Amino acid sequence: MTDLKTTFAGLSLRNPIIISSSGLTNSVGKNKKLAENGAGAIVLKSLFEEQIMLEADQLKDPAFYPEASDYLAEYIREHKLSEYLTLIKESKKECPIPIIASINCYRADTWIEFAKQLQDAGADAIELNVFFLETDIHHSCEDLYRLYTQILKKVKQVVTIPVIIKLGKYISNMPALVNQLKANGADGVVLFNRFYQPDIDLNTMQLVSGNVFSSHSDLSDTIRWTAIVSGKIPNISIASSTGVHDWEDVVKCLLAGASAVEMCSAIYTHGAEIISQITTCVEEWMHQAHYESLDQFIGKLNYANIPNPALYERSQFMKYFSNRD
Repeated sequence: MTDLKTTFAGLSLRNPIIISSSGLTNSVGKNKKLAENGAGAIVLKSLFEEQIMLEADQLKDPAFYPEASDYLAEYIREHKLSEYLTLIKESKKECPIPIIASINCYRADTWIEFAKQLQDAGADAIELNVFFLETDIHHSCEDLYRLYTQILKKVKQVVTIPVIIKLGKYISNMPALVNQLKANGADGVVLFNRFYQPDIDLNTMQLVSGNVFSSHSDLSDTIRWTAIVSGKIPNISIASSTGVHDWEDVVKCLLAGASAVEMCSAIYTHGAEIISQITTCVEEWMHQAHYESLDQFIGKLNYANIPNPALYERSQFMKYFSNRD
């Protein structure tokens, strides 16, 4: 008898499949369907402070008094927040699995305000979508690490539910940052966030959106860093994300050290039905490999548990290309 139960960031999940924050999770009806099809947990579509303020700015009228514009901005902000809190409450009623709220803010006080209200609305955990694409040549890695840590510490001061940090892969010395986050109370990390992909249209000479979905080729970086971080930082709770498309990808991430995975692109492509197909295939693989629980093989092939951990650190193709014409 195989058991797919796992624990991520202190949350008990019936299986390791978490649906990541996206348009897939922006309504109660969608979330109910995901739960019915076997999802282990759901991360609600992120509440973006910047997007809320952008909408408010677009509705401003130059003829308004400044006080009227401020009132309008505050009204829109409170309305969007109220809608999100309702989404949490209603999703909790309809879904028998953990509901994780997700926020992205750009003002320090808003992280705290939003987080407290999300907890009060019944969220089981909060995922902080805090990645910044740093382009200031005068800022250092330490400045970025300090910013992540400050946000985490402030949020942890006002909530008691688990706090998860979702990171992008374009960070120097990922293990060092994760170690700092863990030391400052992070209950788990997600590796990695997927960002807007820019492209160039040669016909119009305009910047356009690139491929929205991830692909199998993205999984390699996810496996590498999951294995390194889990091997170097004992007891860190990791959810692997980006490039996870089928049951084999799920098993690979677990072997590398993840306690769960976050999926999005595969659900968009194949529908919610793929969730139960994936869990069935994972169970079959476990049966054939003589595993009864995930704990028996999570991290079995991480950085600390393979004979030559340098394989995860290798970045050059010298041997590969030397054997090709």
